[in-house]
Amino acid sequence: MPSQTARPDPHAIAMELVNWFGHNARDYPWRRTRDPYAILIAEVMLQQTQIATVLDRGFYARWLERFPDFKTLAAAREDEVLKTWEGLGYYRRARNLQRLAQEVMEQHGGEFPREHSAILELPGVGPYTAGAVASFAFGLAEPIVDGNIARVLSRIYNDATPVDSTAGTKLLWERAKALVQVTEDPRALNSALMELGQTHCTPTKPACDLCPVRAQCRAIDPEALPVKHARQQITAVTERVIFLRSSKGVLLELETGKRRTGLWKLPALPPVHEDSPPPVLLRMHYGITRYKVTLWVHEPHEQAGEWADTHRVIPFAELESTPMPAPYRKALNELLLRGEFRLSA
Repeated sequence: MPSQTARPDPHAIAMELVNWFGHNARDYPWRRTRDPYAILIAEVMLQQTQIATVLDRGFYARWLERFPDFKTLAAAREDEVLKTWEGLGYYRRARNLQRLAQEVMEQHGGEFPREHSAILELPGVGPYTAGAVASFAFGLAEPIVDGNIARVLSRIYNDATPVDSTAGTKLLWERAKALVQVTEDPRALNSALMELGQTHCTPTKPACDLCPVRAQCRAIDPEALPVKHARQQITAVTERVIFLRSSKGVLLELETGKRRTGLWKLPALPPVHEDSPPPVLLRMHYGITRYKVTLWVHEPHEQAGEWADTHRVIPFAELESTPMPAPYRKALNELLLRGEFRLSA
């Protein structure tokens, strides 16, 4: 057993991780390329989405087929971008990607910048994404810290400093930087740190006996780390909308909030009818950030009245290509499949 008081050796950790990764790396499409565009798309998609979802449901492949490079993405219509992103959620990521592509075309002559500082200045790019593209595409010795790496480093150093605190974040980035700067293969080192957290150094029941850096790890109770501040409480939210279709199509409402701007949804039930809502057609649940939403879909009120400029009847033939948040897409598809509702006038 290693001494629990001895400091972990960054050189030894980096060497063991790179060697282990060379023999055990999982095969992902973004690992077969040095193209900064393809790597960037993967990293942004994976920020809030599991690898299995991105790959098995075809999001990554479809995106690259539709928008294969910065030029294509920069010139695309926003509704096309949002539609291709549909199902991944957090649509601000898609908008930022398009703004980034436009800046690459306009300010960098279509070439993605190679300097870390320049990458960090691009729209929607933070320290993690900048470090990931810099190391994976260009082999630069730039650190990255995500949830997996935070867990690995907290355990190696047996550090109970909350990882979501200012002090904890600072320590994690310093330790990640110390590792990446002592290896000749930053791409492999950063990939290995993430992979170790995905496969061995898991949140529960970590496979410590199989860990390539077990001789350097100082964790006494691995499952107690990392420490985080108390989680935000989940807030229950009720959302009421209507389903109104005619012989021409379905009435939808254009989102104007920050989160879903440019997407279409089932129209909100007018406030005047909330105390005595029309009959319910469908009820479903979905989660978003710290909210658990109960979505109630109602019949339109008999006195529906005039609709705002943000409302439009979308022809049936255009519904599939209309960008829409996944919960509303699911509700709309179920209602249309039933096919039992009367047409409005």
